[in-house]
Amino acid sequence: MKKKILVVDDEPSIVELLTYNLKKEGYEVLKAYNAEEALNLADTDDEIDLFVIDVMLPDVDGFDVTRKIRAHEKHQNKPIIFLTAKTDEFDKILGLELGGDDYVTKPFSVREVMARIKAIFRRIQRSMEQTVERPKKIVVKDLEIDLERYEIKVRGEVKNLTPLEFELLRYLAENEGKVYSRDVLLDTLWGYDYYGDTRTVDVHVRRLRTKVEEDASNPKYIITVRGKGYKFKNPGKEL
Repeated sequence: MKKKILVVDDEPSIVELLTYNLKKEGYEVLKAYNAEEALNLADTDDEIDLFVIDVMLPDVDGFDVTRKIRAHEKHQNKPIIFLTAKTDEFDKILGLELGGDDYVTKPFSVREVMARIKAIFRRIQRSMEQTVERPKKIVVKDLEIDLERYEIKVRGEVKNLTPLEFELLRYLAENEGKVYSRDVLLDTLWGYDYYGDTRTVDVHVRRLRTKVEEDASNPKYIITVRGKGYKFKNPGKEL
């Protein structure tokens, strides 16, 4: 079954360029030129697999579109890539904080966008295939990671994670106690020669902590090792 991608940009030339190349790669493409069209499509189609959203839309900016898309239960975990002409670091970090998986700065290479989309789908597919070889659940204290259902529970409450957040938590938890640098996490989880910087990892860790930790400012599971990176800790063990 073809993967379906919604492309949202107010520049018709960009929409058509991406549409042409995505279809060439075998994807089904939906097109929207403003926030209203994008949200209407998101409301009526729960089969969208990935969103490519321009930040600078004429009616409502891409960040607000993302907030509204994430409010839909059917799209809470769908990957989102931002297109942005903004070079300000705040805008990039804000996009990731809101649940974006990645961002591409304009002007961009079509090959780069295609690589990032393929990497996201490969990561999701690889995780699904490897589930057979793993235990069905990882349970640590009040945290339960269900690898079969692709969801987590914290103190019995289901938390919605994006695919990348889930993979980050899974990877660290499966390698409990081992410290991973930001560069290694980028190479392993983002799955391609990442054009961004290691702060992207920090943003995803920070966002993950708000969902997993009882107190995100004093984490007991996802631990920062100063100057080294991150590790997963079982609070019931001494590592």
